[in-house]
Amino acid sequence: MGEKGGNVELIKAARGTELRCKGWRQEALLRMLENVLENGENQKELIVYAALGKAARNWGSYHAIVDTLTNLEDDETLVIQSGKPIGIMKTHALAPIVIMANCNMVGKWATSENFYDLQEKGLIIWGGLTAAAWQYIGSQGVIQGTYEIFSTIRSQHFGGSLAGRFILTAGLGGMGGAQPLAGVMVGAAILCVEADESRVDKRIEVGYLQKKTRSLDEALAWIREAMERKESVSVGLVGNAAEIYPELVERGITPDIVTDQTSAHDLMYGYIPVGLSQEEVRSMRGQHPEELQSKAGASIARQVEAMLAFKRKGAIVFDNGNNIRTQAQQYGVKDAFDIDIFTEAFLRPLFARAIGPFRWVALTGDPEDIRKIDQYILKHFADNEIVTNWISLANKYVPFQGLPARIGWFGHGERTKLALAVNQMVREGVLSGPVAFSRDHLDAGAMTHPNIMTERMKDGSDAISDWPLLNAMLNCSSMADLVAIHSGGGGYSGYMTSAGVTIVADGTEMSDLRLKTALDNDTGIGVLRYADAGYEESFDEIDKKGIRRIETEGVK
Repeated sequence: MGEKGGNVELIKAARGTELRCKGWRQEALLRMLENVLENGENQKELIVYAALGKAARNWGSYHAIVDTLTNLEDDETLVIQSGKPIGIMKTHALAPIVIMANCNMVGKWATSENFYDLQEKGLIIWGGLTAAAWQYIGSQGVIQGTYEIFSTIRSQHFGGSLAGRFILTAGLGGMGGAQPLAGVMVGAAILCVEADESRVDKRIEVGYLQKKTRSLDEALAWIREAMERKESVSVGLVGNAAEIYPELVERGITPDIVTDQTSAHDLMYGYIPVGLSQEEVRSMRGQHPEELQSKAGASIARQVEAMLAFKRKGAIVFDNGNNIRTQAQQYGVKDAFDIDIFTEAFLRPLFARAIGPFRWVALTGDPEDIRKIDQYILKHFADNEIVTNWISLANKYVPFQGLPARIGWFGHGERTKLALAVNQMVREGVLSGPVAFSRDHLDAGAMTHPNIMTERMKDGSDAISDWPLLNAMLNCSSMADLVAIHSGGGGYSGYMTSAGVTIVADGTEMSDLRLKTALDNDTGIGVLRYADAGYEESFDEIDKKGIRRIETEGVK
């Protein structure tokens, strides 16, 4: 719901083949912007997910972006700074249509306090990962990553089956909302705690969650019944995780797997403290912000203490990337980092080969386009068990949100092969129209986050942020259509730097060139990043794929 000329409008991505812009590259990015808002948690405030992840700085900026994209020529580039369009630069037909930088702050000034101050002044936004870069495709964008984590745990610790097993988690927002469906897809009984009842209702409405209750006893009864029958079930419990987790410890109930996907990164706008309603949180935010953050931090500490207790009793416990351990440590939980981070524990061998969350969006809104691409993948990637297994499951379980889209964990060369095949399908009229290719920022060469993506790297390079910056510059050089550089993360301070990219398959030969160059280089630098850190999987990938690596004598 935006405001323009005093009228309230509902933002929904355009469908069909009619263009409002001067070409499909511009039209594609406009539809991607509309799509993140169509899927957003709070469209009125331009918030896509995670409490403050925004698509544009304000409604004036949003409408200026729309107007600019509508009139932008192929040899011009729109420059965006923290969700605000700055200018149009004369470039050339091979240059990106949009480049953007969001929430990048200098060194010691990159603090939560400075972020909130700059945000209040209207000078900056937090772009999340895929929110401000217009790459969010609804909760399904997170589902496969969550599924792959649970699936890896299933193989590593439970003999390949989670039937009769209990997963405990919390948070059902735009990111966490993927968890219940992923839990069902791996065959487990999953309990999801959420303090905001409207979020529970939304996940039920879109088919990601099966049951809802306000009673812990009723929730546990449903979980026990499913475990006894070795059936999957997803249960949403309206409650506060900082109360429910300790209560389960007190009762002597130990889940098999424990994690959390609340907005723990944000003590002001995200995590709801114990004993406070959402109305009271809003009031304290304006009148007593420091007290609110203190209460949120204390509640997080309480929740993480319970998570550590579960771990001591034998549960598989992990941080799912929301910085909950960092917050807990700052509020007195000294051993918070005894909890593993999901990337290092379960996904690093994949990232070392640049296998990660690749995405494609049917820009005309025709779901048959996605299904035709699914069929191509099942036929031409039949030897890729991760991808073919996921495509089959997604067809069965995952409903489309907004523009029809799909995600699949593809690596170097595989992304290019798929994208070129899709571009050919567009050219031949097999698909109804163009397709946009993108990925999560949490990708091999695209993120530095010492407490998530790059924690405990083999060579100690956890905090070196050169890699995502190089990734973004390389993608500009490689003719991508949109390139973004983001910073922020836990508490909106300097925990993370990441890069995002979008390339449009519009059926032209020029798109063949863009897709091949950008996708090969985007994953290629990811392999090189992990090879530089000493990962054997990366060296193997370099040998198999012929990636050109320079070895420098006397330099690591």
